[in-house]
Amino acid sequence: MHISAFQAGLIALFYYLAQGPWLMGLGYWTLYRPLVAGTLVGFVLGNPVQGAIIGATINLIYLGFISAGGALPGDPALAGYVGTALALASGIDVNAALALAVPIGLLGTVIWFVRMTGGAIFVHWADRYAEDGNINGVVFCNVVPPQILLFVISFFPVYFAVLYGPAAVKGFIDLLGQGVLKALMVVGGMLPALGIAMNLMGISRPGTIAYFLLGFFLVVYLKLDIVAVGAFAAVLAFLMIQATAKGGVQNEG
Repeated sequence: MHISAFQAGLIALFYYLAQGPWLMGLGYWTLYRPLVAGTLVGFVLGNPVQGAIIGATINLIYLGFISAGGALPGDPALAGYVGTALALASGIDVNAALALAVPIGLLGTVIWFVRMTGGAIFVHWADRYAEDGNINGVVFCNVVPPQILLFVISFFPVYFAVLYGPAAVKGFIDLLGQGVLKALMVVGGMLPALGIAMNLMGISRPGTIAYFLLGFFLVVYLKLDIVAVGAFAAVLAFLMIQATAKGGVQNEG
């Protein structure tokens, strides 16, 4: 599959919007997720179903993803956008695409560190305007230069990787041979277990394990699908929030 310059630009723009403020913060919770990224890439490249399958598979690795204290262990969005695009364009197996997405996600930490380092410079610029009482200058330093930097370091790397990457990946795989490709597929098939294990570590606490077991029993014994379990979980969460709020009001009284 050939990726045109317009398609590569659209995919790169989605990656930038996933980190930018233009969607009122929703980009991080939607476009930043590999499942959404893979689906969007699939739509752009004309195969949304396969894109969603690849994106969902990549998402399994990042089930336990957290970014604490400004540290980024990997970039799910970069893995989702570039990994799905390279997989669809190169025609490789889903599991092989998974093994490909992991190092791509790690490369995303470079973009993150450049962004954080550049942001520290703009803070000092804003401090100078603040000392002079120039509010417009403070707003300018907090919006315009950071977004220009983010656009440059996020749009162009993804654009060139998606535009020229598929040919390089296909040539590299052809050079390695089918044996190495099968090894990548085996390794890729094992990687979701890592994401699931990290997620289980997060929910295996005394206060949350009961909810996990409730969902497990609903699926096993009542044969409910994930959507039905999610609906029950939403109602239960609403009731728990209401009960907690009433308890807080009574305690204050």
